[in-house]
Amino acid sequence: MQQILVPTDFSDNAFNALKYGLELLKKSKCTFHLMHIDPIPPYSGAGSAVRSASRNFEDYVLEESRKDLKKLMAEIEKLPLNTKHTFVTVAIHDFFVDAIKRESENRKIDLIIMGTKGASGLKKATIGSNTGDVMTKIKCPLLAVPEDAKYRPLREIAFPTDYHTGYNSNVLDSLISIVQQHHAALRILHISKKGEELNALQKDNKSFLHDYLKDVEHSFHSLTGKKLETAVQCFTESRDVDMIAMVAKNLNFFQRILFRPAVEEISYHTEVPFLVLHE
Repeated sequence: MQQILVPTDFSDNAFNALKYGLELLKKSKCTFHLMHIDPIPPYSGAGSAVRSASRNFEDYVLEESRKDLKKLMAEIEKLPLNTKHTFVTVAIHDFFVDAIKRESENRKIDLIIMGTKGASGLKKATIGSNTGDVMTKIKCPLLAVPEDAKYRPLREIAFPTDYHTGYNSNVLDSLISIVQQHHAALRILHISKKGEELNALQKDNKSFLHDYLKDVEHSFHSLTGKKLETAVQCFTESRDVDMIAMVAKNLNFFQRILFRPAVEEISYHTEVPFLVLHE
């Protein structure tokens, strides 16, 4: 049985991510761990009176969180019943990333699902800092679901790569499993600067991918462009891609092309969910 962690702040965005996950995994036996984290303040005072007040505050906020989690379960019960899915709720008072890391390890989580803000019109939006932190600091697969994403059966999954590094079998097996489970096709996308050609190492890595993916439908594609997010957007729209998958160690591939200082500032202009895999 798969163990799925869904952090929630009780927003529409978070509920949409949960609904997407329920649809994506509707044929799989899963336990969904619905977790709300009340963040610890950045600093605290000293002395027994302050500590006592802090404990009282923690009791209060966790009680409110548990009530909100019960309301969330009531909303879930209105959705079509799936006997393959069970739910566990947990309220925690802790630092956000620390709590997710600990719970992911203790509960042997297979996948984290989080909602993330998209972009409207030409307004720039970024993957939120919480989602960005989880992507980079926790070695667990993460599915980031944009607020406007609606589930549809997976037919094509885009896999951007720069071919500079190889992938181990664990990552590729996870990717193959998703592709096969949904009878989808994998589209490997390379984005380069104008006039840039693959070197010998990149050609070897591309050849390895082709051989390893022999049992799944796949194809290789190449685009030229300065901005990765624009190229990925064009590719996903032109091919009607349903999901973008990427390996965490290649996240700096985004940064290199975008010249951005941090992964949290990846521009995200798509309604397509983004799956991050870890080695």
